[in-house]
Amino acid sequence: MFLTTNHLVRILAIFVVASVKNTNAFVTTSPITSPCPSTQDLPLISHLPQARSFKSVELNASQLFTSPSQEASEIGKVKASITKIGMMAYIASMCVALPVTLFPISILYKAKFISKTRKEKTSLRTGQFCSRWLMRMIPFAKVQVLRDDDSKALADVPAIWVCNHTSMLDIFVLLATDKKLRGKNKRPMKIIYWKELEKNFVTGLLFKMCGFFSVEMEDNGNGKANQYKKSSFKKLLKGIKEAFEEGFDIGILPEGQLNPSPENGLQPVFPGAFTLAKISKRPIRMMGLHGLHKLWHGDEKIGMTVTGREVKVRAYPFGRKFENADEFVESFQSVVGHFGAKGVDHPKWKDMLLNVETGPKTQEAPM
Repeated sequence: MFLTTNHLVRILAIFVVASVKNTNAFVTTSPITSPCPSTQDLPLISHLPQARSFKSVELNASQLFTSPSQEASEIGKVKASITKIGMMAYIASMCVALPVTLFPISILYKAKFISKTRKEKTSLRTGQFCSRWLMRMIPFAKVQVLRDDDSKALADVPAIWVCNHTSMLDIFVLLATDKKLRGKNKRPMKIIYWKELEKNFVTGLLFKMCGFFSVEMEDNGNGKANQYKKSSFKKLLKGIKEAFEEGFDIGILPEGQLNPSPENGLQPVFPGAFTLAKISKRPIRMMGLHGLHKLWHGDEKIGMTVTGREVKVRAYPFGRKFENADEFVESFQSVVGHFGAKGVDHPKWKDMLLNVETGPKTQEAPM
């Protein structure tokens, strides 16, 4: 029954995304590598692999949107308009694809043919499948996936993942790129989100079906301090413990809200991720997003005024167990804040993430 269910979901997903005309799927270019220092330069982490290379997986869109020589961050009005139309078509397609593909999974779960964990993992794979293929078929953005080219760095080790929050498109891009970003041997991830997002039928359906965790807080607007309802945290902590036992990682946005000015760095960073990591005794892994605000800005005055279409997504290769909350906040602001603002790594990111012991040696995970 499980195999039949999984096949049915994939067939329905393929049917929905195939209804969108394929202008040109993303293509993977040759990797760009640059050597990283060996452990001779980092004596405190001699148990880690001795060398790293950095891989850039670039997903090129249709020639309708991109010329081979286009490198500028700003685009003209015509291309901005075409990009906006493509982005809106992508969002509209997701609004159709997700309910159609998630509905059979919901029916099977309610009929008790599949377990809660099976429902959540299948729903997550379905959401990733729809996001990834629709983004290939409607290539409104030029997405570059940056990751460490070492299978040991992407091993199946439970972790708390943290990422900056730059745009309303963040969740869809992370879903679409997760397979390339974190490797084939990745653990499924449950994300902590603001409960008010459930008012949107599509995101609410996806988040609930995937078993993501909601947190209640006041709607203070972007750029203002969050006011959380403490009653929701007890349920959150219990759910996170169960998620680890069921084979999930946890994802959290330490800024706590959409950043209206990612080009200037991060919003105030909350140490909740450190608290969760300390309680669960898991390392913290970092991801970074750059350029999505040029498609859909967090500042409501700018909104969908398209100013660029080059997007970068970065996964940093190692987890770290921070000594205290201040150390985590400072590292996150420096590493992810720098990448989010400039689209390149902080010059000293390795020192910030690799200068302490990260726990047991990881097992190799084939790419």
